[in-house]
Amino acid sequence: MVARLLSRVWTTLALTQCFLLGPVGVSASLSTPLPDLYEASLTELQAGLTSGQFTSVDLIKAYFARIEEVNLEGPALRAVLETNPSALDEAAALDYERLTSGPRSALHGIPVLVKDNIGTVAFEGMNTTAGSYSLLKSIIPEDSGVVKRLRKAGAIILGKANLSEWAHFRGNIASGWSGRGGQSTNAYYPDGDPCGSSSGSAIASSIGLSAVSLGITCPANQNNIVGIKPTVGLTSRAGVIPISEHQDTVGPLARSTTDAAIVLSIIAGPDPNDNFTLAQPYPVPDYTAALSNSSLVGKRIGVPRAVFMNDSMTGNDPYVNEVFEQALVTLAALGATIVDPADLPSAYEIYESNNETVVLNTDFKVQLNAWFAGLVANPTGVMSLEELIMFDNQYPSLEEPTNYTDQSELIASQATTGFNASYYASLAFDKELGATRGIDAALEMYTLDALVLPAPGYTTVPAAIAGYPIVTVPLGFYPENVTIGSAGPVTYYPAPGMPIGLSFLGTAWSEYDLVGFAYAYEQKTMTRLDRKAYAAAIPATQLADVMGA
Repeated sequence: MVARLLSRVWTTLALTQCFLLGPVGVSASLSTPLPDLYEASLTELQAGLTSGQFTSVDLIKAYFARIEEVNLEGPALRAVLETNPSALDEAAALDYERLTSGPRSALHGIPVLVKDNIGTVAFEGMNTTAGSYSLLKSIIPEDSGVVKRLRKAGAIILGKANLSEWAHFRGNIASGWSGRGGQSTNAYYPDGDPCGSSSGSAIASSIGLSAVSLGITCPANQNNIVGIKPTVGLTSRAGVIPISEHQDTVGPLARSTTDAAIVLSIIAGPDPNDNFTLAQPYPVPDYTAALSNSSLVGKRIGVPRAVFMNDSMTGNDPYVNEVFEQALVTLAALGATIVDPADLPSAYEIYESNNETVVLNTDFKVQLNAWFAGLVANPTGVMSLEELIMFDNQYPSLEEPTNYTDQSELIASQATTGFNASYYASLAFDKELGATRGIDAALEMYTLDALVLPAPGYTTVPAAIAGYPIVTVPLGFYPENVTIGSAGPVTYYPAPGMPIGLSFLGTAWSEYDLVGFAYAYEQKTMTRLDRKAYAAAIPATQLADVMGA
């Protein structure tokens, strides 16, 4: 009712606006083609909203229809767990606000899909479950820190994205599967591995099921999109179902570096509910100011070959290294000095160390138990990691279907005994391997501005254990004759036409520079546009199909 009323108000005001603009304003609006939602940028969407070409209500309707086409129907990508039942009302209110007082930001009236471990208030009509039935209908006390920032900017939470359950920290289970959402799959190859944990967010951004989404970098590699994994502490983790405060970080997944930079500029910043964010430099940069085609001129970019050239470490197909070599030539043509190799002194130790496992298992138990304790209510009665394991065993049809029974990570975490001497020693050694004798050592030894490497495999581990940033952009696509690999009981990677990413790594708080480097490479190559998703995975609905409905 509210949505219909506000929609009528908007229509009246829009007609008044057109009348006041006169023929020039009207003809300009009518002559501009509607943006194609498969590729639509935030800039295009915002321009259309501002000119009155379409409304945020129209956008929500279009994205809802696109989700319906391919999420459970057609290719059944299972990218979205649920849509926001309040989204149309919120869109109508933001349309009215736009006309009466103007847009709040570049995200005003823009739909954003968020991963299902990112908290949203229950009264809006959505869950926050990390993909697990054990948290269905649970009530959190308030929005997560990043969602608060999105709402303040005027963004609309379109819905919750599927994910690898518990952010892929449950056990040896395929990426992209959760009890609530089932197995999500890649849009570039039928039953392709979407990577994860932020699988649904990446799939959705890759084919325009939302304007942008929130998640992390791994699925950017396999879904032909841009992903920014910020320095731990640049974006708030308050209200996000945790794995580890030493590695958890929330960033944008988008179809372009520009869109990712816009979102990062809005969600970054201090939050008193996450003390890690209070250590970040002030003020928060406008990351869109880093977007320059000349960003790489005079920069020294290192190639840490020891991290990715050993196939037993990374599993890279030889073709990945082939397109990576082409990327190095492009970076040099853009003005960068390529320092090759520029190895991390700790490269081989990182993959032999068990310290990361000790830290993650311990943090997960402590922080997940704190999450359960902080809930306003949880109808399932699960209030601890121990009870979660019992719940999964008690409801095998929901949480332990065939091929998805493993709970080894949960069990290993439950066996930990808290923040003891072994834990602190492992935490310190992680920092040494990833940062002191890792990324920072390489940057200093070779006087580098950043590192670059192919994204597939385990190449992001040094940045993960250091808590350092990664920006990933499209690099290429596997050829038609690639040997198809198994990535789970029903998923495949690599496979013909599946995307490959290029990752830029740096030291703490170096996102601004990394965004600039990624942008220059992206604009020179425009790799994303070389290939689309397979035909059945491309939604047909466009704005014209819902406008006036």
